[in-house]
Amino acid sequence: MKVLLNKVRALYIIIVGGFLTIAVHSCSDDIYNDSEFVAGETFTDSNIRLILIDTLTVSTSTMKFDSLVTSESTRILTGKYIDEVFGTVTASSYMQFLPETYTIDSEAVFDSLVMVLGYDNYYYNDTLQKNTLHIKKITENLNPESDDYFYNTSSISYDEADLGFYEYIPRPLAGDSITIKLVDDFGTDVFSQLQEKNIVNSDEYRDYFKGIGIIPDETDNGSIIGFSKSSENTYLRLYYTTDTEYEFEQDYLDVQINAATTPIPFFNRITAEDPITPLQTLTDSKVNLASSDSDNKSYIQSGVGIAMRVQFPSILSLYDIPGSGTILDGTLKIKPVAQSYNDNLKLRDTLAVYVVDQNNELTETLSSTSYAILNRDNQEFNDIYYEISLSYYLEELQLRDRDLDDALILLPVDYNSSVDRFIMSGNGNGVNETILELTYGIYDED
Repeated sequence: MKVLLNKVRALYIIIVGGFLTIAVHSCSDDIYNDSEFVAGETFTDSNIRLILIDTLTVSTSTMKFDSLVTSESTRILTGKYIDEVFGTVTASSYMQFLPETYTIDSEAVFDSLVMVLGYDNYYYNDTLQKNTLHIKKITENLNPESDDYFYNTSSISYDEADLGFYEYIPRPLAGDSITIKLVDDFGTDVFSQLQEKNIVNSDEYRDYFKGIGIIPDETDNGSIIGFSKSSENTYLRLYYTTDTEYEFEQDYLDVQINAATTPIPFFNRITAEDPITPLQTLTDSKVNLASSDSDNKSYIQSGVGIAMRVQFPSILSLYDIPGSGTILDGTLKIKPVAQSYNDNLKLRDTLAVYVVDQNNELTETLSSTSYAILNRDNQEFNDIYYEISLSYYLEELQLRDRDLDDALILLPVDYNSSVDRFIMSGNGNGVNETILELTYGIYDED
């Protein structure tokens, strides 16, 4: 697409002499937007025309990663809710435990075994609805199938019988933790194996007890809750009583999440079943669902791996403007679709921006300091949008220092530890909701 000068706003600045410094974003190696552009002699000795352009074509679409690594997630995720766009979203978690010691007094008597899950303050969707947890005993070793990682699509077998069952109304911000009593038959067996020294080390314990799954009920439609992986907040606690000379003393042994083994014996399984028809076309990571084919919308869903994809196919048309020029500033503005978010389905203040190649392979982070920032200045008028500073990235595209088939994608920073979803306005059906605003400086114009 050529830039039509009668469709842009132009500002003319004549420089008679002297030195001009223009603050824009530049780069250092792999990090963008960290320095200043200083106009050189050729630039400052010329008549300069600054053009503000907001008509360059922005191509928006949606893609989906085949899978996301979740064995390195920062939290336990469990719960389920039904989304009218993204479908039935379910998170379950699987982990291995090891005792802090393998010794129990020979005179001790078993009391109970409980699981304590400490909130980590993350939640998504309606926490006023009831959630249900089924605690299951894993029946196979927690080893990845092909590499050193588990993914959101990984699965593992477990006993159908519950080790524990718990219904609760989540209090992720006001509460501290929840405690789930496990069945006595299992607790007694764990206690006996340790007390009788049938198990004396971690290898023997892993062979005996391979791990636990935390799974929501099939009928749940509430929220997905984050629980801490820290051994101080989440653990199994084995209570027992010892008869001393003077009284009965209660003691306990903690069995903690195994975070030391490599590969990490932990993962969150996160699925979204039966989404709207356009999202069902994302069967392969190389598929790009154009916004024009999805009601002029693009989609983001962390945990599942759905990302908004953005390209700038018309960036080379800047060369159609007479004279030598350079991109001084560039800001991309993306609006969330009105009424697609609320107090339960919240917008994040920031989104991470990544670079992918033509096959949607993630190649780099745009910048350690550059994010999509939510601008709420005119929120009272329902005018909010994400804005991203892109001056150096766009300059690289224009100068062909970067492959024109590269694209940007948007995802939450903790995309493998959350289930946040977003619906963004795209460019399709003749509607231009995603806008690129450029400041382009021209000098030595013929």
